[in-house]
Amino acid sequence: MSNFRKRALLVLAAALLVVPSVVLAGPSDAVPEATGLEKQVRHELLLLPYYSVFDNLNFQVEGVNVTLTGQVTNPTLKASAERAVRRLEGVESVANEIAVLPLSAHDDLIRWRMFHAIYGNSALHKYGVGANRPIHIIVQHGHVTLLGVVLNEMDKTITSMAANRVPGVFSVSNQLRIG
Repeated sequence: MSNFRKRALLVLAAALLVVPSVVLAGPSDAVPEATGLEKQVRHELLLLPYYSVFDNLNFQVEGVNVTLTGQVTNPTLKASAERAVRRLEGVESVANEIAVLPLSAHDDLIRWRMFHAIYGNSALHKYGVGANRPIHIIVQHGHVTLLGVVLNEMDKTITSMAANRVPGVFSVSNQLRIG
């Protein structure tokens, strides 16, 4: 086997070890010492069928009470999130404070342009693997907020640069965390 193929296989193996930890990032990413109920809530939110990179779901568990927050593009996702959490054993009440983003063809265009600018970037390609991508793109009235987790400061900077090149965007707030 040539040295090039050996190196390529080594890089691929290393990427496969790193990517799963990034791909699984989602709502309330990596809560330290999460309780059983927190793990269940996170799991249920990640399994919602219409949850995408254009949505941001967060939660807070206080005893048997759960507060849902964030922004979604689809009103049915807001209702589905509440229903999924409410049916969990040990949950007595759910406060649904999830905001539904306004319908806007301009914002939809920005969302897809932003998606292609970020996930189509060769340096950020590793984040495009899997169903629950770690970089979330929230667009409201032409203003973009980037949320989620990336591996290092360089990826955060590259994401910001890619987002700032998208036409039609009024502002970009990069709130990505290093994880």
